[in-house]
Amino acid sequence: MQPVLNIEDIKCVEVALTREGVSVSELMHRAGCAAAQEVLELGDVDNVVVLAGLGNNGGDGWVAAEALKTHGANVTVVTPVSPDEIAGDLARQVAQSAVRSGIDPVVGPARDELECLLATSDVVLDCMLGTGFHGEVRAPFDIWIQCVNACSAQVISVDVPSGLSAQTGHAAKDCVVADMTVTMLALKPGLLADDGRDVCGAIVVAPLAEQTERLVVDADPVAWRTDLADYLGALRPASQAVDKFTRGSVLVVGGSRRFPGAAVMAARAAARMGAGYVTLAVPASAAYAAQAHLLEVPVVPLPEDAEGAFSAEARDVVLRLAERASAVLVGPGMRVTGGTASIVSALLEADVPLVVDADGLNCLSRLTNGSLPDFPEITRRRMPLVLTPHRHELGRLVGAADAAPDSLVAQLEAARRIVWSDGGSELVVVSKGTATGCVSVERAILPKPGPASLATAGSGDVLAGMMASALAQRAGEETDLALLASYVCEVHGYAGSLAAERVGSRAVMATDVIDVIGLAADAVEEHVMYSDEAGRD
Repeated sequence: MQPVLNIEDIKCVEVALTREGVSVSELMHRAGCAAAQEVLELGDVDNVVVLAGLGNNGGDGWVAAEALKTHGANVTVVTPVSPDEIAGDLARQVAQSAVRSGIDPVVGPARDELECLLATSDVVLDCMLGTGFHGEVRAPFDIWIQCVNACSAQVISVDVPSGLSAQTGHAAKDCVVADMTVTMLALKPGLLADDGRDVCGAIVVAPLAEQTERLVVDADPVAWRTDLADYLGALRPASQAVDKFTRGSVLVVGGSRRFPGAAVMAARAAARMGAGYVTLAVPASAAYAAQAHLLEVPVVPLPEDAEGAFSAEARDVVLRLAERASAVLVGPGMRVTGGTASIVSALLEADVPLVVDADGLNCLSRLTNGSLPDFPEITRRRMPLVLTPHRHELGRLVGAADAAPDSLVAQLEAARRIVWSDGGSELVVVSKGTATGCVSVERAILPKPGPASLATAGSGDVLAGMMASALAQRAGEETDLALLASYVCEVHGYAGSLAAERVGSRAVMATDVIDVIGLAADAVEEHVMYSDEAGRD
């Protein structure tokens, strides 16, 4: 897995490296050379334009320019001020060194001059604004960014695309759209979520020192991004000695007269993910609609209230059904009432692996007055518990209904409030957003994010059904719950990609994703095995 560090922790690693004998000057030289190396590996590069800012990120650019010149490239550095006027001592020194090596800088060019320069370049190296940037871009960099995005050259950003917050993933109005980002020491959360997904391009991590890996781990990463080989432990050994009972049974509790489809999709997804037996429990008036779409899945009608949601009388029936299940999913399309809240409360006390999604989470918020971290006894249980909130549901669970998490780091922080208050190893919060974090008390795992085609109604219901199916198939086994949840998210994301290939990226509906879950699971498993074999070789 690849560690992901907050910006403040990156600074701590830099300080730790200096204490181990790697000076700030040496780090800048290594960073610039790492960026130059990525330019050279593109091949057939004659003209390079380096856009250098006023800080250490600009210093990296000057070092890269000098390194590229020594390899025969025609390099031009664009700078807001002359090298002698750069305020930072180190950045000024490397800029002066580059000038002495023969690089003639272009100082404060007019827009049309910069446009002409970029038009003749093969590669643009973006070293304007570094990881300390936040807010909006000021002149002249706003104009420079607009010119870069309008040119046809390949763009490589150093550490972070200028205009993007490396911490939050939010981009200012003007932000470089890079083909590649060469980031130093470790991944940053803003590169992996929200606007970062659109503007970073391919991400290359340059460790800069042999001590970096150890020091990054010591800095307590905010999250870990998975590689495919990491999922080897989440796969079950292939076997022909199975039947529908040994593949696990899933009970889906959800639906209502108004929203019968969510529970139907969750049940279908559970079956497609490999559960041997799936049962759907719905309010009585939703049963006929559910049965019409589920030939292989038994549908159990339960007592309902006047609005077509579960009544309190359904609680005991649900508990009896849960006793026979390997895992239970509660919530999709269920609505929030006194009856549904009583069912969620009862299932939390039941001795069965449980996934809580959608209105199940909203019932949980109601049961805790919107402050789940203050009621850890509700989630503390012996069997696995997976909560699957999107950002708004997560906000409602932690008392931030009007200020839901708006970034990956905010998601992780909110999810950690829940798991740390619980303190047990059997709880994972799958915090969904433009990037998803599977958060346990031990660590947060970031699966590869799915495509934009998954941003469609019902996609979360599908993921919840898949999650319950995976739990059911591993009932009674020792399982890294966060890793398993991440694996399911990975399959879900791949299914979204397959669905987009079939029907187009804007046309995907949740049912399209369900239809290719099996193909996606097979493909991901094959890729995991191949990655493991390649790693051993």
